Amino acid sequence: MKKYLIVISLFVCVLQLSAQVKIESSLSAVEMLVGQQVQITVTATADKNANVVFPKEAVFPAGVEFMGAIEMPDVKADNGQVRRQRGYVITSFEDTLYYLPPMTVKVDDQDYQTNQLALKVLTIEVDTTNYENYFGPKDVQDNPFLWEEWSMAFWLSVLMIVLLAIAYYLYLRLRDNKPVIARIRIVKRLLPHQKAMKAIEEIKAEKIVTAEDPKEYYTRLTDTLRKYIEERYGFSAMEMTSSEIIERLMAAGDQQSLGELSQLFQTADLVKFAKYSTLINENDANLVSAVDFINKTKIETSVTEQQVKPQLTKEEQRSQKSRRALKTAIAILLAVSTVLFVCVVYSVYDLL
Repeated sequence: MKKYLIVISLFVCVLQLSAQVKIESSLSAVEMLVGQQVQITVTATADKNANVVFPKEAVFPAGVEFMGAIEMPDVKADNGQVRRQRGYVITSFEDTLYYLPPMTVKVDDQDYQTNQLALKVLTIEVDTTNYENYFGPKDVQDNPFLWEEWSMAFWLSVLMIVLLAIAYYLYLRLRDNKPVIARIRIVKRLLPHQKAMKAIEEIKAEKIVTAEDPKEYYTRLTDTLRKYIEERYGFSAMEMTSSEIIERLMAAGDQQSLGELSQLFQTADLVKFAKYSTLINENDANLVSAVDFINKTKIETSVTEQQVKPQLTKEEQRSQKSRRALKTAIAILLAVSTVLFVCVVYSVYDLL
């Protein structure tokens, strides 16, 4: 009795294992014309851990040719199973009905057979009674090469290449020749006292530095006054001594603040030439004297604007003319090359 139970249990287990594996096959088309190809798809549905081995090649009846196998991706199925697939491409050149035998697929070292398939191969009907209307393939024609037909396209192409080469050479010359940029600037002409006050403000801003070097301080201060006097009164104060400047101002009839200005120039001469040491208060007093002299002698007029046109040298003018000529030549060459290219393309298209 126990033996029978064991055999029955084993039989049930085998049936369950068999039920878990499903092998099937299908054709992409059940009919085809002679010379066409169809694909047989073999599908094995089994557990994801199952070892499935498809046949590398398939044996088909005479008249059916095996072209090769195709690897296909796995697809998830129900109950945690995986559907594995393999494709087999076949063809035939005989019009008949073929019965394709089952294929053997191994799943966990157990053989399974696919279902049998049928393939119908059809041919195209030909009217053999009027065979005169059908002509075989023509031989390859050996057309002679005629230079006269291609000469124009050839020489136009050569001319186009030469023009493009010249244009590229001129471009290199243009690139190496740096442009001369001449821009008109609008410059506001400050009045003499405005320039002087601006310079004095800069001296004030650098007072800590210049205080350590009295010679530099008084040099900058007196130079500012000399430039102002030169622009205000019209004589070259930058080339005159301090006493000469005072004499010219007195001769000009402008007696305002000349005492303080004379004292400022004397102190500056002592500092610059006799290494005279001044006090900070003395420096500030002289700066105030300079500002006071400028304010008393200034002439208020409106600020003018002036266009400053840069003066180009002869070499820069030649460079500008050269660049214009190069640009014009490059533009003409490119335009002619474009026309030649269109003509070449049209000629070749007409010949073909």
